[in-house]
Amino acid sequence: MIMRPGKPLLLPASPLFIWVSLLLALMLNMLLNMGGLGRAAWAPDLLALALVFWGVHQPLRVGVGLSFAFGLAMDIHQTTLLGQHALAYTALGYMAASIHRRLLWFPVMVQAVHVLPIFMVAQILVTVVRLMAGGQLPGWSVALAPVLTAALWPVAGMVLLAPQRRAHDPDDNRPL
Repeated sequence: MIMRPGKPLLLPASPLFIWVSLLLALMLNMLLNMGGLGRAAWAPDLLALALVFWGVHQPLRVGVGLSFAFGLAMDIHQTTLLGQHALAYTALGYMAASIHRRLLWFPVMVQAVHVLPIFMVAQILVTVVRLMAGGQLPGWSVALAPVLTAALWPVAGMVLLAPQRRAHDPDDNRPL
């Protein structure tokens, strides 16, 4: 892949780090749902953020199948209709894989704008499935969740790419 000028060369992503970050995002989502927020409709979906991030940066390691499995885990945790989050996260995985080559050419803030529709589609899917199963409309606060999730994209980029960054003072014996 041709790199943009000024973009740093990253080390390969460790599969262990990817798994730990996804499991940590799952646990944070579970804590947000159980904590003081109590399944607030406006709360950002940290697992969706991590799945899209790794789906964009590592599409061969994190894809549709893994997104489906984590969606089932969220459905079981929230005791919602089985497949509700699985469908949304599968769509997230597909959309992340479909834009991953184009998205990485943009600066991080522009990337956040480009992933906002992806998070909106996932939220719409969850809401539509919930309404089809006889649930109630959560109100307008549900539209805030994708915006907050997309606003966390630059933070996720800094945190999740930190182990891959090279040292600023390279060794004289190292060619890169």
